[in-house]
Amino acid sequence: MTIAIALVLLVLGSLIFHYLSPWYFTPIASNWKGMDDTIELTFWITGLAFVAVNLFVAYCIVKFRAKQGVRAAYEPENKKLEWWLISVTTVGVAAMLAPGLIIWANFVNVPADAHLVEAVGQQWHWQYRLPGKDGKLGVVNAKHINDANPFGMDLSDANGRDDILVSSQELHLQIGKPVKILLRSIDVLHNFAVPQFRAKMDLVPGMVTYLWVTPTRTGKFDLLCNELCGVGHFVMRGVIVVEEEAAYLSWLGDQKTFADNLAKPGGDKTIGKGLYATCAACHGAEAEGNLLLHAPKLAGQGEWYLQRQLSYFKHGIRGSNERDVFGKVMAPMASLLVDDAAIANVSAFISSLPETAAPHTVKGNASMGKPLFVSTCSTCHGKDGQGVRLMQAPKLKGMSDWYTVTQLKNFKQGFRGAHAKDQYGPQMALMAAILKDEQAINDLVAYINVLP
Repeated sequence: MTIAIALVLLVLGSLIFHYLSPWYFTPIASNWKGMDDTIELTFWITGLAFVAVNLFVAYCIVKFRAKQGVRAAYEPENKKLEWWLISVTTVGVAAMLAPGLIIWANFVNVPADAHLVEAVGQQWHWQYRLPGKDGKLGVVNAKHINDANPFGMDLSDANGRDDILVSSQELHLQIGKPVKILLRSIDVLHNFAVPQFRAKMDLVPGMVTYLWVTPTRTGKFDLLCNELCGVGHFVMRGVIVVEEEAAYLSWLGDQKTFADNLAKPGGDKTIGKGLYATCAACHGAEAEGNLLLHAPKLAGQGEWYLQRQLSYFKHGIRGSNERDVFGKVMAPMASLLVDDAAIANVSAFISSLPETAAPHTVKGNASMGKPLFVSTCSTCHGKDGQGVRLMQAPKLKGMSDWYTVTQLKNFKQGFRGAHAKDQYGPQMALMAAILKDEQAINDLVAYINVLP
């Protein structure tokens, strides 16, 4: 009797939890309401089966419980019962499968007027490619991928020259317009999933998969990777912005084409030398850094990273947080660089300066810091802390160790990486959260100091 009561309470508790639980689907933002309807139908069918089976078992426990002087009947076969079970099960399974097949047929048949977008997944960020005026995407190949060509564009294919390259975690879509999203991975298995769209698909290395969706409401939606793709899987997040036509076209017009990137002139270090005179007051004539002025070493850092950070300071993406005391000092200095060309020029000059390793100032246990670096940092920043541009990860080895400690604390405490336009800072903020305290940070940086 106790077991029968427990089964009945299990059924009642499950029903109450299902109907009163605050955890349910996010509000839908696409044309795939059929996905929700199919899941609802599955809930009803499996729910009814769950209730019926458990209540039947409870009934049998009570009805056929052991009684003095009553002998159990042995009936190995019951054709009537078997036919009932087969019929009911068949109807239930068919009722669950048939709607799913209909939805899948719609899912794989893309509307003829769908816009085209390619989403490229890489440990651990997203970037996007859209066709230019010719409406065609150029040929790509993984063998062409390098620091200067992260998409693997084929230089010999004229169709790719006007391709729009979005080296950002943020993709904009137009409301009410169907879009076919081609999915390509350049390393391991990933998954493109926006919960509000109810559509997801794997990115399989060596092949191109796809999904399509028609956004039905404006807003910003999280793009998640729903395949375990490595130690940084949890930080592989993007943003899908759905907006009206005017806003979408404005965003699209701000993006650069592959031809623009090829034609972009490199920085002029001769001009940059004159611009650097202001920087030298704090960072030193050889960009060796100055701890007393809280100015980190710059020489030896990647030119691409210097450009990005100077641009961030100039546009308020860094140095705008009230608690970032030293960042607020740097922001007005960066504003003296009038445009992107000036930023490129001064970065080119800094990268031409001779490099010597910064002195070690941080005291920590390198042996304790080794597992922290190997299990997390090395995957992006390189096993020797040399920095990897394709991973958007700057150089750590040989740079100012006190500055690395400061920035890890800033990321951990939310001083840095929280700005809406900081594309890669949020990833670092999540990774820095792994470091449980100041001692762990010091140990990690101490290990970076002993890297070859």
